[in-house]
Amino acid sequence: MIAYLKASPTTWVMQYRNGRLKREGAGLSFFYWLPTTTLVQVPLASSDIPFAFNEITADFQAVTVQGQITYRVTEPTKLAALLDYTTNAIGAYRSEDPRKLPERLVNTAQVLTRSATQAMTLREALVSSDRIERQVVAALNQAPAVTSLGIEVLAVSILSIRPTPEMGRALEAEAREALQRKADEAIYDRRNAAVEGERRIKESELATDVMVEEKKRNIREKQMAADVAIETERSKLIAAKVENDKKAADAKSYALDASLRPLRTLDWKMLQALTAGGDPGVMIGTAFRELAENAQKIGELNISPDLLRTLLSSRTPAAAAATPPSTSAPPSKPR
Repeated sequence: MIAYLKASPTTWVMQYRNGRLKREGAGLSFFYWLPTTTLVQVPLASSDIPFAFNEITADFQAVTVQGQITYRVTEPTKLAALLDYTTNAIGAYRSEDPRKLPERLVNTAQVLTRSATQAMTLREALVSSDRIERQVVAALNQAPAVTSLGIEVLAVSILSIRPTPEMGRALEAEAREALQRKADEAIYDRRNAAVEGERRIKESELATDVMVEEKKRNIREKQMAADVAIETERSKLIAAKVENDKKAADAKSYALDASLRPLRTLDWKMLQALTAGGDPGVMIGTAFRELAENAQKIGELNISPDLLRTLLSSRTPAAAAATPPSTSAPPSKPR
């Protein structure tokens, strides 16, 4: 029975006839005698293998690591020598070996991932997915279980690293409290900045008030200095005026003393006679006064009523004012 095979470019085909390799390559197409031919088809295209690991961190906390492994076959003859990739006439694999390859890769990746997570604490593991990816990829490409199969690991993508629900809630609460503290600190800093700003404003206002008061004090001092200067000049003026008045008074006193010096030796009666201006009434009043002063020497004095009437009627107001008060004389006896 003759059959025809047309493989895709991403499939490595090896044709064995009677136990010998007749041809091999990628994307071959040929006719073959089915009873005596064995076909091996190894896929060369990259494949993705999802995984989910439950691991323990350095602080004994459980985490779940989810992701996928991307790989491709680089040496199909080496892989075909270790695993059975023989296909039947319809292209189906005759054994379960092709399904074992992803299991081997996943198991190797789990071992390497466990060694990576056990070297980290829970907090470090939750934020170190990139570092775990690089570490696992490098270790897989150097692992004998992978290199012996002729496989190259292209990438290890870690989609999530999750703690247990209880620990997740605890971390969320702690992070929430930390964020709340930061928010409180931000509010405190904002209020502190506002208070500091108000303090600077108050200090500026107080400094302005101090400067204003200093200016006012300087103005008052200058005004007081001007008032003192004015009062000093005024005191000098008053002193000069007092000195001048004193000199004028001294001059007047000297002139009055000089004018009255000749009169000091005169009798007051003479002065009174001179000031009377020859008034008969004054003269007669003076005479009566002398009579009164010497009344003890007079025995008897008679004055007629006519004489008194004449004296009273002829006196002037000036003479009356100049007449000194008379002393009482002994009553005279009329003749």
